[in-house]
Amino acid sequence: MTLRSTFAEATTRWRPANPYVLDAALAALALFAVSLQWIFPDEGDDPLSWQGWLLGAATAVPLVWRRRAPCTAACAVSVATPAQALYHAPPPDVMYGGMVVLYTMAAQARPWQRRLMLTGWIIGVVITMQHQAHQAPFEYAFHLMGLVAAYALGVLARVQRAYTAALEDRARRLERERAADTARARAEERARIARDMHDILAHAVSLMVVQAEAGPVVVRKDPDRAEATFDTIASTGRDAMAQLRRILGVLKEELPDGDTGGPRLPLPGVTALPELVRQVGRSTGLRAELRTSGEPRPLSSDTEVAAYRVVQEALTNTVKHARASRALVELGWTDDHVCLTVTDDGRGPSAGSGGHGLIGIRERAAACGGSAETGEAPGGGFRVAVRLPVAARRETALG
Repeated sequence: MTLRSTFAEATTRWRPANPYVLDAALAALALFAVSLQWIFPDEGDDPLSWQGWLLGAATAVPLVWRRRAPCTAACAVSVATPAQALYHAPPPDVMYGGMVVLYTMAAQARPWQRRLMLTGWIIGVVITMQHQAHQAPFEYAFHLMGLVAAYALGVLARVQRAYTAALEDRARRLERERAADTARARAEERARIARDMHDILAHAVSLMVVQAEAGPVVVRKDPDRAEATFDTIASTGRDAMAQLRRILGVLKEELPDGDTGGPRLPLPGVTALPELVRQVGRSTGLRAELRTSGEPRPLSSDTEVAAYRVVQEALTNTVKHARASRALVELGWTDDHVCLTVTDDGRGPSAGSGGHGLIGIRERAAACGGSAETGEAPGGGFRVAVRLPVAARRETALG
């Protein structure tokens, strides 16, 4: 622990709630110290007089207001001290009041005020001592060093106070920034979970609705096919529940030892796209096809999930809103990006439909440093085109 921190800690610990208590005690101590040489005079000193005692009191009593009115207190002590010395009743051995006001001015006053006060006291001490007889050179050094030391302690206290205030302000600022970062991270996490839940539920429910609507027809005409239809509905529901359980698992607190909360499936990625396309085609009767071109590149984990969810949401919109008979999923690899395009021959989402899904697609692409475009396809139908950076380019894209 440094001397400065020890001094600051000590002054803080012993500082009472009311500053007048400490200042009044300090003034009383200074008055007692000034009175000692009158109560116990040395041989040859001037005798104590009531005028001298009043001048001595004038160097100590103003210290009571040293923090409330530092300049006024300093001026009062600055006038009384040389008057006491020149009055010879007797002159003070140590300028207690002067050192206290210099300390106070150095700690609290404006720069020009504290410099003027220090300069005035140094000049005043030199002039006053020259008017006194039998002043040895060491007495000049003693008084001047006492004044400079008191001023230096005041500067030290002011610097320490400013340093502490800066640290406290920085701590408050960091706390606010940390709270803002936490709130932003929570908002982003809630948005991500909302997108995942929307994609999973919308996809699963769309497939289940299509199968359920066809169920009554195939029950009467083809019982075997009806059984397969209901199996597909059950399988789709179980898969959706498994994915939802995995997503909601991030919201739970840490589980007790030995309780893993059930198995957690790996997050879907680009390698799961063929199965997704087959599932949609098998469940809905949509002629869905996947075409791949280029050499696959490594993707970050969140880009893998985003690519899967984009295709899933685009196919869900096709099933729910487009009234399409065919959908083409194109997966193209370049050195810097993976390009995903989902094109159908339907009429596209109408006003008020598919809005959240298309917004989610754009948000997913932007979160990974990519881009997304949606609109009518050149030959008719609707198209969703997304470009996502590969792992080597992702940090640059997020910039």
